[in-house]
Amino acid sequence: MSFLFTPKHHFNLANIVTFLNITCGILAIYFLTHQEFFGAALYAWCAGAFDILDGKIARKYQLSTEFGVQLDSFADFLSFVIVPVMFIYFGVIDGKEIHFLNTSYVAFAFIHYVISGLRRLVQFNIDNDAGKVSKYFTGVPTPMGAILLWLIYLGWVYELIPNENIVLFLMIIVGYLLNSKIKIPHP
Repeated sequence: MSFLFTPKHHFNLANIVTFLNITCGILAIYFLTHQEFFGAALYAWCAGAFDILDGKIARKYQLSTEFGVQLDSFADFLSFVIVPVMFIYFGVIDGKEIHFLNTSYVAFAFIHYVISGLRRLVQFNIDNDAGKVSKYFTGVPTPMGAILLWLIYLGWVYELIPNENIVLFLMIIVGYLLNSKIKIPHP
């Protein structure tokens, strides 16, 4: 069991928690594809909890490695980029008749958000060293972007956002904010 606290071991405690984040992301996708939004939301929020926990464990036990940083970004891409986009798709767009001219707008909104999230995570990995935490994030972190998309989704569900085109426009704005220059304090 000493491997749990060995930084270079791929299955150390921090990375195992990151694998749990990935597992929750996969389960959220499964539930979304079966129109089970409560189960999907539950697993999406559990992924967020594991994301917080893996970082705390990595810092406390000095388990931060380049492998762990890359693994964490993959988990973030799955749980905080793909899952929220799928929430918007299955909760707002799926089943709607999309006219030809609107298809480009729908495709742009989804592709823009996914590429924005991926770009942010890659740039974050390039700019940061394993184990070091800066005082500020530059741009909205992907977990916060996921929360913003969750709020947009809830706005749609509770009819505070009356039109799916507004949902997509807000998703484009959040995608832009992922790579903006605004400073967000690191918790």
